[in-house]
Amino acid sequence: MPKRALVLIDVQNDYFPGGKWPLSGIESAADNASKLLEAARTAGDLVVHVRHEFPTANAPFFAPGSEGAKIHPKVRQREGEPMVLKHHVNSFRETDLKAILDRHGIEEVVICGAMSHMCVDAGVRAASDLGYKCVVVHDACATRDQEFEGAIVPAAQVHAAFMAALSFGYARLISTQEYLTNGPGA
Repeated sequence: MPKRALVLIDVQNDYFPGGKWPLSGIESAADNASKLLEAARTAGDLVVHVRHEFPTANAPFFAPGSEGAKIHPKVRQREGEPMVLKHHVNSFRETDLKAILDRHGIEEVVICGAMSHMCVDAGVRAASDLGYKCVVVHDACATRDQEFEGAIVPAAQVHAAFMAALSFGYARLISTQEYLTNGPGA
C-alpha cells in the first residue's frame, strides 16, 4: 500500500456563512472533510493542512491575520500536523508542501477542500504532475456560483465540471462514504 497523506486545502472561515466569500455546500463538505480527517488520523496517515492568505490586508477574503483566514474548527490542526501557508492558488507554488510530502515518503495524496474550481483543481493537477497518485474526495469539496460573459454557472455545475476534468486525467474521484468504507483505493 502506498504511503498516503490527506491534504486539506483552504477549509477556512471566510468560506462559511458569515464569512467574506461563502461557498455553496461548504458546511456539508467540511463535515465530510472532518470525517476524512479522523479516518486519516486513525490510520496513521500524514495530515497536511493548507491555509491561504492574500499578501495584503485589502484582500477580498483571507486577509492576513484575520479571523476569516483561520482554519475552520471542523478541521482544526492538531499538534504535529504540518500547516502550509500559501499565497497563490497552487498549494505547491512557493511553499514547502512538496518537501513535507517527500520527507515523509508520501506516494499518494488524498485531497479535499475549497474551492473546487481553483485551489483544489490547481493542487490536484500539480500533485499529479509531480508524480503523486491523487485521490479527490469530491463531496468533501465546495465552490460557488461563477459568472462568464454574463451567464451565471451554478456552483453544482462548476463543481461537476471540474471534478469530471480531474477524473479524466489527474485523479481518482470517490465519495466520503467510499473512502470511509473501502479506503482511497475503493
